[in-house]
Amino acid sequence: MRVGIVEDDDGVAEAIVDGLAMHRIPSVRMSRGLDLLTRHQDFDVVLLDLGLPDADGIDVLRQLRQVSLVPVVVLTARDDERSVVRALRSGADDYLVKPARMAELLARIEAIGRRLARTSSVPAPAVWRFGDIAVDLGSRSVTVDGAPVQLTTKEFELLAILLEEPGAAVSRQQLMDRIWGDAFVTVSRSLDVHMNALRSKLGRSGVIETIRGFGYRWTA
Repeated sequence: MRVGIVEDDDGVAEAIVDGLAMHRIPSVRMSRGLDLLTRHQDFDVVLLDLGLPDADGIDVLRQLRQVSLVPVVVLTARDDERSVVRALRSGADDYLVKPARMAELLARIEAIGRRLARTSSVPAPAVWRFGDIAVDLGSRSVTVDGAPVQLTTKEFELLAILLEEPGAAVSRQQLMDRIWGDAFVTVSRSLDVHMNALRSKLGRSGVIETIRGFGYRWTA
C-alpha cells in the first residue's frame, strides 16, 4: 500500500512520513492540492489536509472525486462539525483531527486496506452478456449477434469501464482520467469522438446513455 500525504506543514508531514516508514508503509509527501490531482493514480490511500496553500482541501476533494475513488482520510486541524460533515459529504472516507495519534492513524489506514482487499477479491465475470452483446474481458473481444466487432484499444477501454458497474453513472472526468491519464489536461473532444465510434460499432441504440452535463451509463 502506498500512501499520498497532502500536507503543507513540514513538521507534520515529516512526522507522518517517519511514522509510516517505521511500519514499512511507503509514502509520498505533497504540499499542494494540484499535486494530488495530477498524481492520485500513484496512491492506494490519501491523507489530505484541508488548509492548503493553493486551494481549500474540500474543493480539492470534490475535484478528486470527479476522477477517482481512491480512499481519502482527511487529516486536519478543523474540528468543527460543519467541516466534518462537508468533508464526508464531499467524498472523504474518514476524518481525523490533528494532532492525530500515529496508532489511530495506522489503524484507520489498515481498515481501509482490509476493505480494498475484500473488494478486489470479488471476481468479475470473464464474459459480460447483455442481450446479443458479449464482451470478453480476457481476450478483449466483443461480439454483437454472434458477429465480431473490431474496437480500438481506447474504445474497448471505454466499454470496459462502463461495464465495471452496469447502470451506474460514470463521469466524463473519470473516463478521461483513466484512459488518457489526466482528465485535467485531456481534450474533451477526444472522448466524444471515441464514444461516438463505440456506439456506432455496437449498433445498438440506447445501450450507452448520455447523462447531460455529467457523463455516461451502460443501460443494456
